[in-house]
Order: sequence, then C-alpha cells, then structure tokens
Amino acid sequence: MKKNLEKLEVCDIHHNHQHIMTSPMPEEDTILRLAGLYKIFGDPTRIRILYTLSAGELCVCDIAAVLNMTQSAISHQLRILKGSQLVKFRREGKTVYYSLADSHVATILKQGLEHVCE
Repeated sequence: MKKNLEKLEVCDIHHNHQHIMTSPMPEEDTILRLAGLYKIFGDPTRIRILYTLSAGELCVCDIAAVLNMTQSAISHQLRILKGSQLVKFRREGKTVYYSLADSHVATILKQGLEHVCE
C-alpha cells in the first residue's frame, strides 16, 4: 500500500508555468469577494430581478408585478443585491426606484447568458 502512495505523490511538471508569475494571483480578500459576488448570482430570483432592472429603473411594485412575486420577496432580494452593490436606488417622495448599479452588472449578465447558450 505504501508503494502505491509514493507513486501518487510523484508529479512531473509538463509545462512551463513562467507565465503564471507574470500575472499575480489576486489577494485572498479579493478572491473571497469575487466568490461572494458569484454566490449572489447563484440565485434564480436575483437573476430575474437583475434582468428586469436591465430594462430600466423600476419600483418594488413593478418588479413584483413583472415577476409575479410578492413585494416582500422582491424587497428581501433587493436588500441582498443592494448590499452586494449590484443595484442602486433613488427615492422620489414615498417611492423607491431601483436600477442596476453600473454597466458591469449588465455585462456580467450578458456574458453569462452567452456562455450558457453556447
């Protein structure tokens, strides 16, 4: 049994990995934040909300109507999306309007869709 383990531990380097050193690995904190971002995108309801907002600014009532969901459920997901800086909001009187935080969010959605539709 020990001989088999010793064979498994031996690894020949097959490629020159010099190019890896020219583009350094991001800091651990940055990698964790990136993983967290993708975790946010892992929820179908949040993806639907983001796609809805990609058409333009909407209030919670409108998002709920488009997605056929309760305002409470939409509000809960919007809190998560705001906390992740994927959506922004503005207040007009008693109404709060939501929109995508920036063009990067739309780009992530578009590229992700292109990838899964290949």
